[in-house]
Amino acid sequence: MATFISVPLKKSSEVDLVKPLSKFVTATYPPGEEQTEYLRAVEELNKLRKSALGRPLDKHESSLEILLRYYDQLCAIEPKFPFPELCLTFTWKDAFDKGSLFGGSVKLALASVGYEKTCVLFNVGALASQIASEQNLDNDEGLKTAAKFYQLASGAFAHIKDTVLSALNREPTMDISPETVGTLSQIMLSQAQEVFVLKATADKMKDAIVAKLANQAADYYGDAFKQCQYKENLPKEVLPVLAAKHCMMQATAELHQSALANQKKKFGEEIARLQHATELVKTAASRYDEYVNVKDLSDKINRALTAAKKDNDFIYHDRVPEVKDLEHIGKASLVKATAVQTPLSQKFSDLFEKMVPMAVQQSVSAANSRKADTVNRLIGSMREATNLCNGVLASLNLPAALEDLSGDAVPQSILEKSRAVVQQGGLQSIEQLIKDLPELLQRNREILDESLKMLDDEETTDNELRAKFNQRWNRTPSGDLYKPLRAEGNNFRSVLDKAVQADQVVKERYTTHCEMIALLCKPENELSAAIPSANPAKTLQGSEVVNVLRAQLAQLDEVKREREVLEGEVKSVTFDMTTKFLTALAQDGAINEEALTASELETRYGSHTQRAQQNLRRQEELLSQIQVSHQEFSALKQSNSEANNREEVLKKLASAHDSYIEISSNIKEGTKFYNDLTEILLKFQNKCSDIVFARKTERDELLKELQQSIAREPSAPSFNVPSYQSNTPAPASGGPTPAPRTVFTQQQPQAKPQPPARPPPPNITPQAASTSAPISTPVAPSSTNPPPVAPPTGPSQAQGPPYPSYQGYPGYYQMPVAYNPYAYGQFNMPYMPYQAQGQAGYPGGPPAQQTYPYPQQPPQQQPYYPQQ
Repeated sequence: MATFISVPLKKSSEVDLVKPLSKFVTATYPPGEEQTEYLRAVEELNKLRKSALGRPLDKHESSLEILLRYYDQLCAIEPKFPFPELCLTFTWKDAFDKGSLFGGSVKLALASVGYEKTCVLFNVGALASQIASEQNLDNDEGLKTAAKFYQLASGAFAHIKDTVLSALNREPTMDISPETVGTLSQIMLSQAQEVFVLKATADKMKDAIVAKLANQAADYYGDAFKQCQYKENLPKEVLPVLAAKHCMMQATAELHQSALANQKKKFGEEIARLQHATELVKTAASRYDEYVNVKDLSDKINRALTAAKKDNDFIYHDRVPEVKDLEHIGKASLVKATAVQTPLSQKFSDLFEKMVPMAVQQSVSAANSRKADTVNRLIGSMREATNLCNGVLASLNLPAALEDLSGDAVPQSILEKSRAVVQQGGLQSIEQLIKDLPELLQRNREILDESLKMLDDEETTDNELRAKFNQRWNRTPSGDLYKPLRAEGNNFRSVLDKAVQADQVVKERYTTHCEMIALLCKPENELSAAIPSANPAKTLQGSEVVNVLRAQLAQLDEVKREREVLEGEVKSVTFDMTTKFLTALAQDGAINEEALTASELETRYGSHTQRAQQNLRRQEELLSQIQVSHQEFSALKQSNSEANNREEVLKKLASAHDSYIEISSNIKEGTKFYNDLTEILLKFQNKCSDIVFARKTERDELLKELQQSIAREPSAPSFNVPSYQSNTPAPASGGPTPAPRTVFTQQQPQAKPQPPARPPPPNITPQAASTSAPISTPVAPSSTNPPPVAPPTGPSQAQGPPYPSYQGYPGYYQMPVAYNPYAYGQFNMPYMPYQAQGQAGYPGGPPAQQTYPYPQQPPQQQPYYPQQ
């Protein structure tokens, strides 16, 4: 039976998945059970790759199961890890190992998980074809298994054809190019159909069905042959096997269709189909005997033809029609390329099942940012209201004015403010924090500058190499690849610039209130001495205005306490959008993060926003009332310069306390901001370092390939050598040695045979001799060579199927009988048939009117030299 074609596996270089993936996990997930689980899964993934690609695979379903699991796992983790940002370069060799300057690279290294998936799926198809080819086709189970795996292989190659260009974004190696994998898919589909032909024959199905199945298989093989005809990277035995199988399947179809004609009493058609089948089998046997065995099929057809001729000659005397007049055989396909739908493995379980996809992670990050903005805006408005309230009270010297009715003691509120400032560290703590800010800022700037410098240096190198190699430098420009990173870096720089401006505002405010803050830090006796005394205002004790003011201030304090409680509630609100985003991604295939987050924020913070607005309106009303009451209070107080000076100092002290609290809070927040930003910038620096390292690895691989390509290029264009430099003495036979060619016939091995003498020319008629140049008498041929035989007037063997036609394919020309086979049996050069004067062309052509084409040496002249 004919040989089945299987595809070799691609080979991959070892890749360490643990380091980059673990680095991402530790940077993204906090220490704990979840991080530990993901790190363990990374180790398992690395082991799975080594099992699938790091060792030779047996031609067994268990080995295919490992490949399928690894492919499914790649598909599962692709959306969960930022592979473009990780330092992961996958290197694969061409499966057919025929890379050249114009035929693709022997190997290709890319930092792309899509490339890894494509190559793994190629190995899935290749191993499936090998498993199918190993099946025992003599039993039903083997036939079913072979058909299943051939269809799986066809589907795998077809999927690569549709996705490889988008997955790689560059020219792939020849083995995974769309043209090559499309041809392989068609070959696998053809072989699956042939298996069904064998099964139908074994099951003794009706001749009409078997004929249609075989005719469809012949059609598939014809299509595969046409696609494969000009692909030099495929193994050399593929093309003759496809041609032979096309002939055999068509012959099988004719055999079974002839049986159907016999049943319909169409004996002439039966003989015509069997004769056509005989010609097809002879063609396969004569041309492709090295690759296929057609003896069984040939014997079956010959027996049927002999019996049919005998019956028709003695009994039926039915006219035998021409093959071209026969009705076309129908077609029936039972095969279909298996669609690639993950998971391919029935035993697949995702190692990173709990890890959310990157799209969800990015949406969660954006949602957290929106949440932080909402919380900061809400809390900021309440704090701003508190600062406004404190500023108004300080400008009115309240509540110190009500406590200072005696005019000589330090008001209790001022003493409490002084103690609060001292407890928080006084001036020394603020000065130390302010002193640390520039150092933190400079550290962040250096990290950011160094990160961007790495990108600049690599991009400069890439541009220089692109200008040097032009179109050969066919990788993604660094400028395009780094746009997201540069945008992120510019955002960090903008954040730092705004932080510097905020630091300057805080420093100016500190300078303004520094003197009063220092006064608040002094002991009570020194503080009392620094505050001017005034005449007592005892007449205001127990007045209605004082009581109203105190009541209003108490209400204002209650409003401020409500705001503090509300601020704590706002900070304590927590929610996770991961589940909603996962649901949206599963249902719609995309995430409308803005709409989902806005709806959730309204639900969570809507009531808090309303309460905050009510609180602010209540404070505004109370401040208006307090200002009116204070005017009445000021009018009742005895006005003098001492009282005014004392009140002014008390106002400054109250304002200094409020400024101290605010400045201290701002500087602590600034310090925390710089420290947090340092961690973020270090991650950004690692990201830049990883992608630059990956680009450098890719650059080195590409440079190596270009250097090898340049080394293989010719140093100068080809040119013709002058004839006087290349002439050599003629051989002893008196004529040139004919050019060798390749024939795929079964030959006995022999040890370096010497080229024999040129065969003698055919006889020439007197009419031709009178018009042609004289020809010297040839040297007699060697006794070891057979004498020449005149070519027949008609074809000596079957002329092959009407298709596929492959004019000019080296090694498969029909050989004239007169031709000496020993002179041309072991070289790969085309053979040009010759014909003598008056003889018929081969096969069956009109008589040629030309002389023997080989130039002859006239007698008594210089030896013959072949012309350039």
